Amino acid sequence: MPIVSPLAQNPLIDGRQSERAMLVRRGVQRLLSEMGAHVLPELSLATGRRADLIALTRQGDIWIIEIKSSIEDFRVDRKWPDYRLHCDRFFFATHPGVPADIFPEECGFILSDGYGAEVMRQAPEHRIAAATRKALMLRIARAGAARLLAAELAGVPVAAIEGESE
Repeated sequence: MPIVSPLAQNPLIDGRQSERAMLVRRGVQRLLSEMGAHVLPELSLATGRRADLIALTRQGDIWIIEIKSSIEDFRVDRKWPDYRLHCDRFFFATHPGVPADIFPEECGFILSDGYGAEVMRQAPEHRIAAATRKALMLRIARAGAARLLAAELAGVPVAAIEGESE
């Protein structure tokens, strides 16, 4: 699979993810949506790292979900501890073909089959500092708005999309 496909039709997918990772992502996004969270994939953080999924819960908590599509994908990743500085809860997400016991106990764990997902282990809470939260909320808002504009300019009808009303 090429790094970036010249034929990509969806401006919300950048082409760097494997098909398996995209299936895991889809299931996790469905779960989080059912939980009332709003999710952005592939959000760049202030450190330059890119979170696979970042979720904003109804309570205003920020979760980061790191997708691992294989044992090797997890084994070579040494950047995941850095994500904890940017979220209230940190999760790994994978599919049934990856053994759950490779993931650290001190992290949450989500199992996804592409059609849905389930939180198998809740992530411990570690509240981020107020200044970090404010900066991250602005980053999430700006990225979300920019992506909606990009999708609309690419012809994806987004005018009818609304956030939840509370």
